[in-house]
Amino acid sequence: MFEKESIEQLKQKQNDWNKNKVGKALSKFPERKEQFVTGSNQEVERLYTAADIEGFNYEDDLGFPGQYPFTRGVQPTMYRGRFWTMRQYAGFATAEESNQRYKYLLEQGQTGLSVAFDLPTQIGYDSNHPLAEGEVGKVGVAIDSLKDMEILFDGIPLDKVSTSMTINAPASVLLAMYIVVAEKQGVSSDKLRGTIQNDILKEYIARGTYIFPPEPSMRLITDIFEYCSKEVPQWNTISISGYHIREAGSTAVQEVAFTLADGIAYVEAAIKAGLDVDTFAPRLSFFFNAHNDLLEEVAKFRAARRLWAKIMKDYFRAKDPKSMQLKFHTQTGGCTLTAQQPDNNIVRVAIQTLAAVLGGTQSLHTNSKDEALALPTEESVRIALRTQQIVAHESGVAETIDPLAGSYYVESLTNKIENEAMDYINKIKELGGAPKAIEKGFIQKEIMDSSYEYQKQIESGDRVVVGMNKFQIKEDSPKGLLRVDPAVGELQKQKIRSLEEERNNNEVQEKLEALRKAAEGDSNLMPFILNAVRVYATLGEICGVLREVFGEYQQSVIL
Repeated sequence: MFEKESIEQLKQKQNDWNKNKVGKALSKFPERKEQFVTGSNQEVERLYTAADIEGFNYEDDLGFPGQYPFTRGVQPTMYRGRFWTMRQYAGFATAEESNQRYKYLLEQGQTGLSVAFDLPTQIGYDSNHPLAEGEVGKVGVAIDSLKDMEILFDGIPLDKVSTSMTINAPASVLLAMYIVVAEKQGVSSDKLRGTIQNDILKEYIARGTYIFPPEPSMRLITDIFEYCSKEVPQWNTISISGYHIREAGSTAVQEVAFTLADGIAYVEAAIKAGLDVDTFAPRLSFFFNAHNDLLEEVAKFRAARRLWAKIMKDYFRAKDPKSMQLKFHTQTGGCTLTAQQPDNNIVRVAIQTLAAVLGGTQSLHTNSKDEALALPTEESVRIALRTQQIVAHESGVAETIDPLAGSYYVESLTNKIENEAMDYINKIKELGGAPKAIEKGFIQKEIMDSSYEYQKQIESGDRVVVGMNKFQIKEDSPKGLLRVDPAVGELQKQKIRSLEEERNNNEVQEKLEALRKAAEGDSNLMPFILNAVRVYATLGEICGVLREVFGEYQQSVIL
């Protein structure tokens, strides 16, 4: 795109500028610090020019939106056609209370649901299990059976909304519940739109809500791929998640690298299970974090999109362009929120919203200002949603596609992130792939080292966090926070007791035994889980059967 002779002339002129102009300026006004870095410690040069993207090829490196390599977006018209899905992550206490929050958000203009489950649900325990004590309804909604799921979506037509569910180890069970609720509404499964997270590898890496060992976990995931490709074709069967990797302390490069390495492992597992890549790959989706360094985050999203397209085309020989598209949901950075001066978090979230939109996200959750302190109140979640709506309707950034393309800095940083992420992916390949790299502790150690370095910078003051380590004020204790009533646990226990009295327990045992035999064999487990859900077997009962057959994962200690 740039002639070599012109680049050489430009480099000479830049040298002259540095000597004659910059040198004089620095003698009078020294720069603020010796080295400038991004949020991920990538060095930032004083000025970027065409020389920093020497060899840049428009067609190979950028192309057009909706075309390979998808750097500029997965849709030909992007937000000129329709905005990203505004999907606020919500769920707390009982299904009844969460149902009311969902209806409130839909009334306020939210365009998709995103379900947060409580910790017992995420690790496959019913609310009456001893390990659930004190945790029921705390970080999400408690779902023990199909009855709770029916209440959760009461009055919400599932053929009209898209639903995302942040659930991993028991994803097959919660998806089955959702499918059966839709059946009871008269909605066939081929009409359902949404996503289950269903990403177990990042649980071993960064989050910890795993149940089963890797091999049976991967089997459950590929069973979902196969079942949904035939029965729930509009459903995104996995959301391969970099979000939690970044929350654990990774850099932007590591977030891209480790997320795509997990994606490679899932594709390989599905192909090994006999699935054709173009059958399931179009329904893969991704989930990324949006941090404060606006331009680095934009470059990160663009680099991830281009790198995944190349991997799918060159490594997996995908033929369908949809198999090469990296479609992703974004959530603003939870770990960037501060308990100090929480109103500052509104500004942080606005910057992160811009990063996600300028980076071409397909859906977005914006965190609420009080989430460093508690679950969000209605007021704070409304402000978070309004942030998306203001960016969409008032900022102008959605009027044209990929507006930062061609920026020497953004293109240079996009290339740098892609190349460094690919180096990590090649290293992980040498270790035997993502599962082996996790088993050896490589990925966890890399994240831990990055997290430690970031924390040192904050504690030394080299990295400023406004209101926390600089510009502090004396503050009163926070007021008006949302608190979950401890009585929720007892209420859920009573629901389970009533359910056990009302249902046909012989039928439940029959379906659970059929599931056990299927798990001991090699049948696709989704039809057996659906049959158990339909007769109101509980989440804990279904996961209990699978625990007995598959065993439980024990994490290695990484030093």
